[in-house]
Amino acid sequence: MNAPPSNGKIHVRDVVTTWWPLAASWLLMGLELPAVSAFIARLPNPKIHLAAYGGVVFPLALLIESPILMLLSASTALARDRASYRLIRRFMFGLSGVLTLLHVLIAFTPVFDFVVVRLMGAPEEIWEHARLGLQIMLPWTFAVAYRRTQQGVLIRFGHSRAVGIGTAVRLSTNVLVLGLGLAYGRLPGTVVATLAVISGVISEAIYAGIRVRPVLRAQVDTAPTVTPALSMDRFLRFYLPLSVTPLFLFLAMPMVTATMSRMVSPLNSLAVWPVLNGLVFSLRSAGFALNEVVVALVERPGAVPALRKFTATLATISSGLLVLLAATPLRFWWLAQVSGLPPDLVSLASRALWVALLMPALSVIQSYYQGALVQAHRTRAVTESVLIYIGMMIVSLAAGRIWLRVPGIYVALASFVLANLFMVTWLRWRGRDVLRELTRAHAAVAA
Repeated sequence: MNAPPSNGKIHVRDVVTTWWPLAASWLLMGLELPAVSAFIARLPNPKIHLAAYGGVVFPLALLIESPILMLLSASTALARDRASYRLIRRFMFGLSGVLTLLHVLIAFTPVFDFVVVRLMGAPEEIWEHARLGLQIMLPWTFAVAYRRTQQGVLIRFGHSRAVGIGTAVRLSTNVLVLGLGLAYGRLPGTVVATLAVISGVISEAIYAGIRVRPVLRAQVDTAPTVTPALSMDRFLRFYLPLSVTPLFLFLAMPMVTATMSRMVSPLNSLAVWPVLNGLVFSLRSAGFALNEVVVALVERPGAVPALRKFTATLATISSGLLVLLAATPLRFWWLAQVSGLPPDLVSLASRALWVALLMPALSVIQSYYQGALVQAHRTRAVTESVLIYIGMMIVSLAAGRIWLRVPGIYVALASFVLANLFMVTWLRWRGRDVLRELTRAHAAVAA
């Protein structure tokens, strides 16, 4: 798929054209956790393995990889010629290598006991299952770093549809491995889940590496040389503040596990968590995709009003879908039939779902302002918003733990909504000037 012409005025249809392949990719990626949870729920001891995977393995894997996640935005914004691409790729190899060593330290040494048992307070029933699952996930960080770097190049040079195809490859591999595990029926649910997830992400990385090669030859190698050339010092000034964003966002997930583990019905809350988190993430995925669209288009004439209109529409639709699901019998169909939860967990999950209604809309608005700040290289504002986010998470989780005697899943979801609301408010305040400057610049060019 080709991007809109570089010299043309941006309309809403151009935003949609750039957005939908990325949204499809994010949606397919978002369906991974619900699919994994649904298969675990149909294997022996579902509560234990849902809690082990969703409460320990998945949050810790995300936290370990978090410093490399913004390579997608960095590659999209900065990989403008061959020299820039090589510098970013060299950085990717170094950072992912260090993070993989950290993964080894946590998964294969007594550090696991300190983190999972003492800090997170996970129930004893899930300790060993979580340890084995985290060990299987060892290639995760490098595979994610590699494919996100290549995907940024694909987006930058107008091939965002390839990102969606890669995600389809990943999800297909996931489902294939999950189906084989379910048919065999003798492997623990955590093992089946982690084997499926790691197989999927490796297959997507391989596809991205193959797909980017002709783009490197035909477009990156022949692109005009960036002046001044991208240096490592300049790249680090851009990237390091940005990398803090997912680090603090994913730091909240082990905190949530620790809170739920110390409240009423810990095993039930931990078992419901991956199902609800996966469902809400799927509906938030359309908003996540908007971030790279804003980075790629916001400096173009007419982009700000088009993006603003699209953001408002998408925010309304995405949260509206969650309201529809929560308010109708569709919730029982999803939780019981699709996700395979037992009746007691369906009841808990259906009530907790109401707490998360604002999350999809907040994700859309966050991407709009965050993308504008990233394009303007004002990544410090993004870091500030994340610090506000993690501060609100700590306060709200602690307050819920001290003052409320309810299942922890309610406190977890309410804390996420409150923290995201404060973060989006800060991004909006810091991003307004950027958007106004762009609007004035576009008006001056048009005049």
